[in-house]
Formats: sequence, structure tokens, C-alpha cells
Amino acid sequence: MAQNTIIWTQTASKQLREVLSFWNKRTHSNRFSNKLLDKIDQRLTLVASFPLEHPQTSLPEVRVAAMNHYSLFYKVKEGRIIIIAFWDNRQDPKKLLDILK
Repeated sequence: MAQNTIIWTQTASKQLREVLSFWNKRTHSNRFSNKLLDKIDQRLTLVASFPLEHPQTSLPEVRVAAMNHYSLFYKVKEGRIIIIAFWDNRQDPKKLLDILK
């Protein structure tokens, strides 16, 4: 089975960078950020292999892969996994709806 290509939108990339920057500043180290990146890589490997295994959201074509305090929101399009949001689940969900629309 061929793996799907992972593509990050600018929005999702920016969200990820902001989270990593926050943790680097808060902990004065990149140790936690590196662990988080490892978890993201592991989850994306699963998503790429089994893109339809994660639950669909109430929005058309949008699926979510949850990881403790964070979630990856994505769409599956012609052999590609498009990451549309990297979300800290502790944030106001109304902001997320604005991003996903």
C-alpha cells in the first residue's frame, strides 16, 4: 500500500511553529518540543497509512487525529493528506471553527 503524501497548509504550519516556540520559551529548552514533534510524526505515519481511520468532524471531509492536548485536522484528497490545522485542544473551540471554515 502506497503512503499518502502529507501537506501542511500555511495556517497549520504557523500554528505548529507557535506551539513549539511557546514550549521552547516556557521550558528554556527544546526537549519538550522535540518530544511533541516525535508524537506528531508517529501520528502522521498512521494517518498517512490509514487516513480514513480517524473520526470525521461535523465539517464535510474534515477528519481529526487527536493526541492528548493537541489535534491534527486534515482532509484526504487524491493521495494527499492536507493538514489544515494543528490545534491546542485547551483553546477556545470557536476560534477553531473560524479556521476550519
